Amino acid sequence: MDVTQAKQEHLLALKVMRLTKPTLFTNIPVTCEERDLPGNLFNQLMKDDPSTVKGAEALMLGEMLTLPQNFGNIFLGETFSSYISVHNDSHQVVKDILVKADLQTSSQRLNLSASSAAVAELKQDCCIDDVIHHEVKEIGTHILVCAVSYTTQTGEKMYFRKFFKFQVLKPLDVKTKFYNAESDLSSVTDEVFLEAQIQNITTSPMFMEKVSLEPSIMYNVVELNAVSQGGDSMSTFGTRTYLQPMDTRQYLYCLKPKQEFAEKAGVIKGVTVIGKLDIVWKTNLGEKGRLQTSQLQRMAPGYGDVRLSLETIPDTVNLEEPFDITCKITNCSERTMDLVLEMCNTNSIHWCGVSGRQLGKLHPTSSLHLTLTLLSSVQGLQSVSGLRLTDTFLKRTYEYDDIAQVCVISSKIKEK
Repeated sequence: MDVTQAKQEHLLALKVMRLTKPTLFTNIPVTCEERDLPGNLFNQLMKDDPSTVKGAEALMLGEMLTLPQNFGNIFLGETFSSYISVHNDSHQVVKDILVKADLQTSSQRLNLSASSAAVAELKQDCCIDDVIHHEVKEIGTHILVCAVSYTTQTGEKMYFRKFFKFQVLKPLDVKTKFYNAESDLSSVTDEVFLEAQIQNITTSPMFMEKVSLEPSIMYNVVELNAVSQGGDSMSTFGTRTYLQPMDTRQYLYCLKPKQEFAEKAGVIKGVTVIGKLDIVWKTNLGEKGRLQTSQLQRMAPGYGDVRLSLETIPDTVNLEEPFDITCKITNCSERTMDLVLEMCNTNSIHWCGVSGRQLGKLHPTSSLHLTLTLLSSVQGLQSVSGLRLTDTFLKRTYEYDDIAQVCVISSKIKEK
């Protein structure tokens, strides 16, 4: 509805203004030579411009605050604030004034009015003011619906509405990658590394105030985005944590299962919930925005019915000298197994001991530890391979090759 028509048909006038901070205006110099037709006119105008730096008018150094001339851009995660004013333009007293502000999105309609009570009366040239706030949580088209109802002196009930449409844009592009690590050589198993790529897709720089990972109940998280220097922790991104338009920054996190979950083999199967990212930033003159991703999920590596992992293995061994490794065998199925261990020699790795030995019954989610001896007949980096587990119940064999690698050196080299 046009404002002029509203004044003609109604006793009250409705005005809505978005509350936003000013922007920086950069001076663009326009100069010319003195022999040109304008002469020294442009140069003098630049010197008189209050936004320029004296003595450096042509260097585009001046910046001033300018009020927004339109509704501006609104980004997901920011707080939308608006000033609503209802003014009595008539020469009579208006009664029972009710101002209502709703925000219509693609999925819901929200009431943003600070009060639902009606104002008893509004005298001539008086106004009703209200400020509304809303944290934007959806992208796409939003419509601010402002409705005003009142009663005239003659008892006639009047009602009118105004609509304000605006778009909510996405400020960040977030991509995640998962890396599964079997860290059985440490006290905690099944570490997960999360790489989060965050890109600023707005037209202005952002100050990244916080980027953290809130883990699920199954994990503890360690942030790998800082380095220790002289006992102090410093960000890997330096002291300036600004993210320029279209720039991307990568954050890395390590998640380790809590002890009560790491001891259960079943937790490593299927889809597991990792957690969610919490991102807080500031733009322009300190406007804060915040986004939380949905729960991140990764497909855990499939180990099949039986999982074999190494708990201890030396990094370097001597040529043709026996060395020991410790294996952990876990039943990841829902049935009891009767396992037989076979050891197959390769061209470089030779197993010491009896192949085909009975390991006995292994119940679901249970584990057993084995210490095995082997030697290498070839120098260099050699792969430990050749283990076979057979379930005698189902006559099914599980093959394990390239379990780990060891560096084989000559004993003479080590003596030197």
